[in-house]
Amino acid sequence: MKKLSLVFALCFSLFTFSQEKTFEITGTLIAEDSNLPIESATVYLERVKDSSIVTYTISDKNGFFKMEGRTFDESLNFYASYVGYGPYLKKIKIDREKIDLKTISMQLDNQLKEVLIKSTAPITIKKDTLEFNVKSFKTKKDATVEDLLKQLPGVEVDEEGKITVNGREVNKILVNGKPFFGDDPTITTKNLTKDIVEKIQIVDTKTKSEAFSGEAGNKDNKTINLTIKEENNKGVFGRIAGGYGTDERYEYAGMVNLFDNDRRISALAGGNNINSPGFSFGELNKMFGGASMISINSNGSFNFDGRSFGGGQGITTSRSTGLNYADVIGETVDIAADYFNSLSNSENETITERETILTDSRFFTNSRSTSNNDTDSHSANLEFEIETDSTFQLNIEPSFRYSKTRTLFNSNDETLDEDLVLTNQSSVNSDVESYARDFSTDISATKRFGSKGGFVRAVVNTNVSKQEREDMLNSVAEIFGDLPETIIRDQFTDGDNNSYSVSTEFTYRLPIIAKKFFLNFEYQFSVDKEKNRQSTFDFNDIEEDFTDFNTELSTDFEYRDSRSIPRIGATYNGEKFYSRLDVGYNIRTLENNDLLRPQFSVERQFKNIEASYRVNYRFSPKASLYGGYSLRNNPPAIRQLQAFTDVSNPLSVVIGNPNLEPSNRHGFYGGYNGFDWQKRTGFYARINASFTNNQVVSKTVIDPETLVRTTTYENVDGNYNFGFSATYSKEVKMDTLKSIKFNLRARYNRSRNINFNNNVQYASTINNITPRLGVDFIWNKVMDIKPYYELVISNNAYDIDAFEDRNFTSHNAGIRTATFLPKKLEWENDIRFNYNPNVAEGFQKSAWFWNSTLTYSLLKDKGLISLKVYDLLNQNTNARRIATQDYIQDSQSTVLRQYFMLGFSYKFNSLGSKGETGDDDFFFF
Repeated sequence: MKKLSLVFALCFSLFTFSQEKTFEITGTLIAEDSNLPIESATVYLERVKDSSIVTYTISDKNGFFKMEGRTFDESLNFYASYVGYGPYLKKIKIDREKIDLKTISMQLDNQLKEVLIKSTAPITIKKDTLEFNVKSFKTKKDATVEDLLKQLPGVEVDEEGKITVNGREVNKILVNGKPFFGDDPTITTKNLTKDIVEKIQIVDTKTKSEAFSGEAGNKDNKTINLTIKEENNKGVFGRIAGGYGTDERYEYAGMVNLFDNDRRISALAGGNNINSPGFSFGELNKMFGGASMISINSNGSFNFDGRSFGGGQGITTSRSTGLNYADVIGETVDIAADYFNSLSNSENETITERETILTDSRFFTNSRSTSNNDTDSHSANLEFEIETDSTFQLNIEPSFRYSKTRTLFNSNDETLDEDLVLTNQSSVNSDVESYARDFSTDISATKRFGSKGGFVRAVVNTNVSKQEREDMLNSVAEIFGDLPETIIRDQFTDGDNNSYSVSTEFTYRLPIIAKKFFLNFEYQFSVDKEKNRQSTFDFNDIEEDFTDFNTELSTDFEYRDSRSIPRIGATYNGEKFYSRLDVGYNIRTLENNDLLRPQFSVERQFKNIEASYRVNYRFSPKASLYGGYSLRNNPPAIRQLQAFTDVSNPLSVVIGNPNLEPSNRHGFYGGYNGFDWQKRTGFYARINASFTNNQVVSKTVIDPETLVRTTTYENVDGNYNFGFSATYSKEVKMDTLKSIKFNLRARYNRSRNINFNNNVQYASTINNITPRLGVDFIWNKVMDIKPYYELVISNNAYDIDAFEDRNFTSHNAGIRTATFLPKKLEWENDIRFNYNPNVAEGFQKSAWFWNSTLTYSLLKDKGLISLKVYDLLNQNTNARRIATQDYIQDSQSTVLRQYFMLGFSYKFNSLGSKGETGDDDFFFF
């Protein structure tokens, strides 16, 4: 019976495929008022029956368009749409393969007398905005915003949730123009569902004051704004979920959202012990930026919108809660607020083997460490946007953070010489508790004047931070050889670090050509103050307490960094060409008063020119060329300038250098972004280079007998870095349901670094090449198959005979699949293979990693029951090799192992017609 059904389904597919008609529709769009061709108009076909989109394209610079596809329908509705012109509609018969619509004249909006056409173009291109109509793009049921974004042309979403639009990264997502749970895009994309969104707008990222003043903003990043349907902007919706599995693995999460037009209130909570950030739904990893699928090289550590989840590698257990509020007060004040709390525990064990290469010898270090980290962190943020009139805006953004951390650490290290003779060894046990409080406020006031684009702006940023730390340390260091020595430490360190910073900036933009060419006058003054005290006490056997003050291991200093930077610049912002040049003079003073060692107090003043230049040329809405240059001067860190001897690690002594000079870095970058809407082809390329003189580098001398390291710092010239990357994508429509997308990416990087090895200066040159090929096969509502392969090739070359040139190669491959048949059942697989032949003996060289999730929809698609298998083959590993200028290191640490988990989730939604609750929707916890 099953075989008969399969044969019947295959025959039916072949029959229906044979009934489809191939078509090619061409034409040219011109403006009726000028007879000029219309570029970037949206042209699309809809089914007469249900108004669903069949295909679409964008007209080129000559107004020409071509649409190709297949359809069962006898007739289709043809539409052409362009901003400022009325939509054009024509019903066309699909009675031949090639249809030429000749020249189509578009009428101005105010000339239209006909009935309004109720159809929205799938894509609308304005000067600075790319807008997608959500209903035009097909997705599966229960699709999230992330699922929707993956269907949009020119938009890429990788497995970690990182979004790029035409090659540029999205760093902010707004909902109706307001932030939603901070600046982490994945909370929004994995949370909100497609059915409440009407349009997706993509613009260059701008600050609020830049948007208000009309400045160009950051053209290297994009912002996505989700506009909610009016009828869906009032009501309650959300989801709850939980799961439990083998090895006592668990996860739970819940979120509720209350939308009342301008007012939004959201709350979320979650917890797990599977290395997720705390907001994860196990079924298909749909919500809250979860990390239920960990890559082979995952380190088990997460950072979520500035909030840390877990103390590093290992297995992390976390609990998290969050609140978000947005509203409009009166007619002039917008307010947004959020609060987060996260608690986590991370356990880890690490084994490391390192081979250090000297000019005339080498030595080996073996280490094993364990750590246990507990963190409790809180953060609260407020945003006030006040516009008293159309020319004045005030932004006030206070934020508060508090964290409490305790870390238990144990390590054992041994160092062997070239003949594998034990030279020194050490053991460390520490118990560290720390507290941190941080309060900051960012205030900006912008006043526009005239109608030519001029404005003045004042910005004040302040930060107050207080940190406390208590460290219990017990260590033993043994040095062997002709002069053996044993150093035993039983100590308590009490420390605090109080800092205060204030930065003020004044900007005046003078229009020379209205709304196009401006002169910029800026002045910035900043002061950072820090008081750092670390008091170390040795254990007194007589008093049986830590009472003996250890001056050698204690510090007490006051630090001040002040900067005064006047700048002048010019900006040109035309319709296609943008350019900005800024030149500044940085007068910087560093002061460090050492209260324990006054002879090591430092005061240095640096005066340097700073410069930056940005240029962007937009050939058309589908292609642009950009570039830039920067000159930056970075002073040495205050610790690098302090000349006292730091012996906190008796086997690695550090001495500062008060004669260091600031580094000078020249940076260049350029690139091309292009997406052909007609051919569904994208090409993005970027090149970057930097050249640094007076780079501050470490200079380490190793005692040949004891292998004790003594490090200081020096300035060197000749460091550079060069990189190139390119991405090519091509989507091929097989028919109305099936498509194949090819993704080819290649990266090349070359760097040259000047370093020292036992007082011998040398240069290392590193070349890395990383090609990657992926193929996505999409059969709408049936299956997705996405295989990929990546090769990493690295070459390390040195200009001294003591170091051998080294070559490294690693392979990464995988396939992600999803099937959506039978109805209501979804099966997802993520299979990855990693092969690293370069790691040392005893470390795992290769591994297969397979995650699988099976979900079934029930309760009218409101509920999902899931079975998840993590690391099905039980081969997860994070063995890795690191190669630097003078050492090669292999390491392996604790990873999450195989588990099976059964889960259930339920979504609720009372968003009805303008807030009316649906009959079959309800809300519960």
